[in-house]
Amino acid sequence: MQTNPSPQYTSLVAVGDSFTEGMSDLLPDGTYRGWADLLAARMAAHTPGFRYANLAVRGKLIGQIVDEQVDVAATMGADVITLVGGLNDTLRPKCDMGRVRGLLEEAVERLAPSCKQLVLMRSPGRQGPVLERFRPRMEELFACVDELAARHGAVVVDLYGAPSLGDPRLWDVDRLHLTAEGHRRVAEAVWQTLGYDPGDPDWHTPMPATLPPGWAARRVADVRFARQHLLPWIARRLTGRSSGDGLPPKRPELLPYEGPVA
Repeated sequence: MQTNPSPQYTSLVAVGDSFTEGMSDLLPDGTYRGWADLLAARMAAHTPGFRYANLAVRGKLIGQIVDEQVDVAATMGADVITLVGGLNDTLRPKCDMGRVRGLLEEAVERLAPSCKQLVLMRSPGRQGPVLERFRPRMEELFACVDELAARHGAVVVDLYGAPSLGDPRLWDVDRLHLTAEGHRRVAEAVWQTLGYDPGDPDWHTPMPATLPPGWAARRVADVRFARQHLLPWIARRLTGRSSGDGLPPKRPELLPYEGPVA
């Protein structure tokens, strides 16, 4: 049986916010790994001399991504660029979706001609009241992603449409970022979208059902979430600060990948 040849991509640049930085896939040394690092490791194992840059910084809005990351990524000449942004904007109480769409379009128009393959995403959404509150904005953003991809030859990784990634068990206690297993599944989804042979064809399959936590355990988790994550997040919104203020890009230069090989 004849199989399709695997793609020969030699470099990857990741652009975005905390999702692409890798929160909350925490390593023992206190740094974050995440789906982009996992993807780079697999691509490096497939292609000797593979190069990787990750410009993502947590908390960035789409305007900041355009101003601080897009032109840098466009000048690197990478084979593959991933762009995920705009979701932080949709979670703000006041969000100008027309401006978000315009900035996303600007980013795609700059990045698509500068690489062999631009990758966009429909981001995953955790089941619960937060998703329901912001679902209309998110779906407006994702419709824009689909339209831009069709117009500019980008591919779209549909994480929003994967039931498995809505499972609360794949989300960290902050309820905003994926666990290590969630990031692994995202890396697999991007890997397959790029045309590589699947290592896990069932990444989108829901996890086996388990008994939900009891009422008392849920209340304890709610209190911890509010104290450790929700209240600091609200404080940053009220003071105009971001969790990424002053932080440099995760991996600012397009250099040979020398991390663990998948």
